[in-house]
This record gives sequence, structure tokens and C-alpha cells, in this order.
Amino acid sequence: MFNQGFLGTAAPFIADLILLLEIAMGVGLLAGAWLAHKKRFRQHAWCQSGVVLLNLAVITLVMLPSFHARALPKIPVRLGKAYYALATAHGIFGIIAEIAALYILMSAGTHLLPEKARIIRYKSWMRGTLALWWVALLLGITTYARWYAPHFF
Repeated sequence: MFNQGFLGTAAPFIADLILLLEIAMGVGLLAGAWLAHKKRFRQHAWCQSGVVLLNLAVITLVMLPSFHARALPKIPVRLGKAYYALATAHGIFGIIAEIAALYILMSAGTHLLPEKARIIRYKSWMRGTLALWWVALLLGITTYARWYAPHFF
């Protein structure tokens, strides 16, 4: 039952589920940005924090093992092939975006970081991280398409 996906590609169920979950998280981050724009900062913080922590779980439990099994053994030898290049670019942008998002969360929402290590200008950090996150999401969608629907390429 869980070996076959539901989006009409060669993807397994978990890949289809993660794709839709990541798209929903991208929309959630945009909703959180809208909440900040409307000066609803507590809801903004809860929304963004939830997405970032959920994404951390998805990266740790699904994406890293998949990348480790399918792409990493072929790097750097096959990095010139779209199959590996897209997955690698997605991974790089995704990890940078997730680390930046975690840094923002720790800086804005906790006292775990020393005062000198905390962010002062949140808006530019948050906007930049959101942009990175969307680049990673679009690369992830492209990676999914290349891996599971290669007849489109």
C-alpha cells in the first residue's frame, strides 16, 4: 500500500506525502510572513516556529537518509548529471535555509544564544531565509520531478 504513490508518478507514497507537506509548509511560511506584516507577532512566531521544527523533522527522518542512499555515493563523479546536481543543489539550499531559520528561532524566541550572537535586524534575516527556503522548495519540486517523473525532462 505504501510502496506506490498517489500523484501518478513513479514515486513511493512517502515521497508524494513529503512533497505535499513541503508545499504546505511553504504556504505556511508565507502565511506567517503575512501575520508579521499585520503585526500579529505571536501568531507569526508560532506559525514560523512550527514549520521550521516540522521541516527539521522531515529533513532528519526522510530527506537526509534518502539523499545519503540515492545521491551522495555518486558525488562528485556524477554531479554533472541533472539527477544528482538537482538533489545536491536542493540539499545545499535546504540545509542553509534550515540552519538560518533555526538561528532566527534561537535568536528571537529563546535565551540560548549569548546576547552578542543574537540578531538585531530580524526583518532582513527573515526575508532572506524565506527566499532561500523557497529556492530550496522549488529545487525540491524539480528534484522530485526529475527522480520520479523523468519523462517530463
